[in-house]
Amino acid sequence: MNVNSAASSALNLINSSQHRAENAAQEIASASIKNDEVGGSEVKADDLFKPIVNLKEAELEAKAGTKILQTERESIGAILDIKA
Repeated sequence: MNVNSAASSALNLINSSQHRAENAAQEIASASIKNDEVGGSEVKADDLFKPIVNLKEAELEAKAGTKILQTERESIGAILDIKA
């Protein structure tokens, strides 16, 4: 596997997860407040389910991207140790 390709893929994955998290957070923030609060309307659990799942997916994507970068760094370190 090409090292630049791995780093590029990892960074793309982290970027994608950041955008997914931003969109999900915006959906959650724009959800209506409860009726008993001033100016509110009832929020259904279904309205928040998908954005919360998207936040979790974004978290897992970011962790995967980070793990790819860590593995790449360890691999490069091992190669340098072998060459030295």
